Amino acid sequence: MAHCVLCDTDGGLLIHRAPKWRLIRATDTPAYPAFYRVVWNAHVAELSDLSDAERHECMDVVTQVERLMRAHLAPTKINLAALGNVVPHLHWHLIARFEGDSHFPAPIWAPAQREPLPAALAVLSSKLPALDQALAANFY
Repeated sequence: MAHCVLCDTDGGLLIHRAPKWRLIRATDTPAYPAFYRVVWNAHVAELSDLSDAERHECMDVVTQVERLMRAHLAPTKINLAALGNVVPHLHWHLIARFEGDSHFPAPIWAPAQREPLPAALAVLSSKLPALDQALAANFY
């Protein structure tokens, strides 16, 4: 592929890099500061492109990230998605959702239902350094 942002860059704030995958916090979604991505390092488009062992490793990482997000943030829901329509490079989105967020209960890619609440975003953002640290420590 001539240009792939997930091959050319980390794709966000790097939390942890493993031999086969990396965990980043997305920095391109200001209304959703607790938005993480598990990115498979090799340029493959689909989960079924991985071996059985790689697929299990990938999903174990997604599960661990979800568990720590729930423990640190107590969201209403965690949205998981592996779309890859814009970037055909396997990556899982993990997004902490709250009843008061700008799109809830719709997906974050739907039209906003309300303006983001700056105070709620500030409280959520203040919890992210501790979550980032716990995530990094979990994978060492």
